[in-house]
Amino acid sequence: MLYKLIVLYMLDRVDFPLTKSQVGDFILEREYTNFLTLQQTIAELIDAGLVTARSDRNRTHLSITDEGRSTLSYFQNRIGDSIKNEINVFFCENEMTMRNEVSVLADYYKSVSGEYEAHLTAKEKDVTVIEITLSVPDEETASAICANWQKKNQDIYQYLTKQLF
Repeated sequence: MLYKLIVLYMLDRVDFPLTKSQVGDFILEREYTNFLTLQQTIAELIDAGLVTARSDRNRTHLSITDEGRSTLSYFQNRIGDSIKNEINVFFCENEMTMRNEVSVLADYYKSVSGEYEAHLTAKEKDVTVIEITLSVPDEETASAICANWQKKNQDIYQYLTKQLF
């Protein structure tokens, strides 16, 4: 039950979805539990309707539901103050990086024409700031574009706004 409460507490502390790997980074680095138990914990939270999951290519984004918040409010006192402090420090040190990871999305797929389309998005607080779809001849190029979007999205956005305004 403690692992479930830790996950709920983490999701309640941010105003954006966390990825499974972001939650895992915190919990596994501190050796609160192992990988398999964490995956089972997250699956049970989803099945119970306390957490929602949305998958994008190789990432699963987790968000707390209203029912999850309500459950957390009843049992929050079962999470030790030291764990709560560790979570709060973790977010203070990593929030901007974590927010960027879930706000910058890149995916590609094979189109009906046989080419690949790289779909690139940057969001800020659930508002799409920029969305681009590029058609390219092969999967390798589409994959490279998606990887570079993660690194260069801010520069590209600034360049486009400078050129267009």
